[in-house]
Amino acid sequence: MPKQAKAHKPAHEVRMGRIRAAIWENETANGTRHNVTISRLYKDGDEWKDSTSFGRDDLPLVEKVASLAHAWIYNSGHSGNAARDTGRDDETF
Repeated sequence: MPKQAKAHKPAHEVRMGRIRAAIWENETANGTRHNVTISRLYKDGDEWKDSTSFGRDDLPLVEKVASLAHAWIYNSGHSGNAARDTGRDDETF
């Protein structure tokens, strides 16, 4: 029987209502980088599913979870040098 891959879990999640931002860590030669996936949870019968499609009323929460995900990455100290990441050397935060 082949080995099953270990489930990869997000480093952090931000959730407001049914809108969720999952923050993923990726190790690179330049250090840890983060990617964010945003999804909307919904129930199909008895099963919970997610979608990357959002309605008009979902968008304010998409904006908020994206902002909170950004803050978590920035405050985690794993995002690298902000000036280097943006290509600018004059940024202060």
